[in-house]
Amino acid sequence: MNRKRILVVDDEPLNLKIVRATLSGADHQLDLAENGHVAWARLQAETTPYDLIILDRMMPVMDGITLLHLIKTDPRYLNVPVIMQTAATSPEQVAEGLAAGAHYYLTKPYEPDALLTIVRAALEMQAQRTRLARTTHECGIVRPLLVNAEFRFSTLTEARALAAQLGLLCPHPETASLGLGELLVNAVEHGNLEISYAEKSRLKWEDLWEIEISRRQQDTRFQHRRARIHVDNQAHEIVFTICDEGPGFDWHDYLTFSPDRAFDPNGRGIAMARQMSFSSLEYQGNGNVVVARIARGMTPAETGSKGA
Repeated sequence: MNRKRILVVDDEPLNLKIVRATLSGADHQLDLAENGHVAWARLQAETTPYDLIILDRMMPVMDGITLLHLIKTDPRYLNVPVIMQTAATSPEQVAEGLAAGAHYYLTKPYEPDALLTIVRAALEMQAQRTRLARTTHECGIVRPLLVNAEFRFSTLTEARALAAQLGLLCPHPETASLGLGELLVNAVEHGNLEISYAEKSRLKWEDLWEIEISRRQQDTRFQHRRARIHVDNQAHEIVFTICDEGPGFDWHDYLTFSPDRAFDPNGRGIAMARQMSFSSLEYQGNGNVVVARIARGMTPAETGSKGA
């Protein structure tokens, strides 16, 4: 079994004890640090990056926000998920943490089940990113002769495989594949299967999300629906148009990281795709059509800078 390595940073011994009691087991390997300086020294000394970091915001010596800024300047940890545990929950404080790269939040004090759910959600998203990057690397080179194409898909497996293949058309395949994967998965689960944001949150908290996906794909209301992605491989940019057969959704609030959703186990995919993968992202109509563009010649740092 591949144990996930987790670094827990907290200046309160009781909190460290609670996290250790909740997460210790066959699935996790925990390292504990009592302040930001100790944590940063450990991160710098590691030859194998951690899979997840659980970080207290308010600490002496070095606070969590300062440590988070340092973490996100290290290329090894740029894409490692960080869970910020904090009693500082004002919208401004949460927004500061989101901007710094803490896309998962826990409010102190919290129940062990809440910690398990957020850890599971963060590791699941990271595992999906890793699988997608590996698949992209293993797929080889997509033939440059492709100019226009359309693909239909109905399952999460098909969505992720398509994202890996189509990412190879782009200047930065792994980054593009990650963003496409988020959009294609959304077209299946939120579009064709009509799982709302609130429903997915509840299913994630109850660890029933995968069961519900399977159930709905067998439901006669949804089983014949197909999503589509059209690819227009132009000289200066690649345009991906994704359509699903669902009723759509109000997409406006999901283009950016929202403090209101920071404590939920889901709701980051569109914002992360827009920020990291595309030069522009535009939803059309009632939200069941999205157009994503990737300009040729852009660096990963520039990708996503223009927004929608």
